[in-house]
Amino acid sequence: MNVFELDRVLVNDYERFSRSFTRIRAADIRRSVDDIYASGRFWPEPLISINPHFERGAGIADLVKDGTLHPKTGRVFRVAGVPITLHRHQEQAVSKAISRKSFVVTTGTGSGKSLCFFVPIIDAAIRARAAGEPQRTRAIIVYPMNALANSQIKELEKFVEQSGLDARHRPTFARYTGQESAEERELISRAKPDILLTNFMMLELLMTRQNTLDQTVIMNARGLDFIVLDELHTYRGRQGADVAMLVRRVRDRLCPDKEPVCIGTSATMASEGSETKRAEVVAAVATRLFGTSVLPDAVIDETLERATDQSIKTDALKALLADVVNKGIVGDLDDTALWKHPLAVWIELEIGLLDKQTLSRRPPTTISGAARKLAEFTGCEEKTCRTQIEAMLTDAHGGSLWVLCRVDAKLVG
Repeated sequence: MNVFELDRVLVNDYERFSRSFTRIRAADIRRSVDDIYASGRFWPEPLISINPHFERGAGIADLVKDGTLHPKTGRVFRVAGVPITLHRHQEQAVSKAISRKSFVVTTGTGSGKSLCFFVPIIDAAIRARAAGEPQRTRAIIVYPMNALANSQIKELEKFVEQSGLDARHRPTFARYTGQESAEERELISRAKPDILLTNFMMLELLMTRQNTLDQTVIMNARGLDFIVLDELHTYRGRQGADVAMLVRRVRDRLCPDKEPVCIGTSATMASEGSETKRAEVVAAVATRLFGTSVLPDAVIDETLERATDQSIKTDALKALLADVVNKGIVGDLDDTALWKHPLAVWIELEIGLLDKQTLSRRPPTTISGAARKLAEFTGCEEKTCRTQIEAMLTDAHGGSLWVLCRVDAKLVG
């Protein structure tokens, strides 16, 4: 599917639909309306962004080998029987959690933020079970939307089901968001799942309701080890104040004699200022929400690396790019060809990444903006540049390198 063509078709169809209700007879008014529609005022061109290549961290097998994770945790976090390799920010998050330090993960969309808390939480549950500790709820994960909880519980099911762990060591989890039947809630109260996935409104109800079932569910979490707020940026204003007070009450009731590990995740907490300043802002917000000190050095950001040949710089591509743009993309491109392909390199560096002292994401841009930029750089026609960029972003060229680089068109607005 060509996502750009799909966007054009959808917009054109909706324009015809929206204009079908009126017939303008005055020529001057009709021309004015036509001009406004032609300007793109009502449906601005969508933005594209490129999911970058994250710096690799330790593998789950490595963390098991050095004792950071329990061997049975290594059996949970596998894909097709092979232990996964973490991104660097995921490894940093696991290290913080294992050290019982609260932290916030501020990496971008598609960076695997959920593994930053699921890995250490699952590991804590497995260690407790192996040690024969009494069953209890050890982690409460709060999502701003039920859809997120529904999605995450399916991912947990995939990991745990393929682990092959026996019932004694297998970590358990349950969703408690108001979608559950009375029978399901009763089962959760008896089972005392290791992980409870909920939303802040249901957690508030669990803390205040007087019926025996809800009181049992919340008191199963006495001695709570982890409190997670996913999508931290959604808790602002009065709602943020409500959630901050809720977290304090949860801590006072469930873990008055110890500090739980508080974990927050967000892709859009702060975007202005230097990296240091952003970390300070995020740390201050997290401290207010959790009611515990979260220092700037506990704010974990993404670390990026090139997916294409890092020895190739944009300035060296002008002649090669002009030739590629004019001739078009020839044949299927394997990993080796993509790694050095001039247009792939240009897209990664000029649309995806900002290469300064460290690599960071560029702001999203329109396909027209990208085409104009390429045309100015190469001297080729803008229309031709647009065609080749779209072809590179959407055509099924190449293999695993293209998937790793994720140089694909992502319509974000």
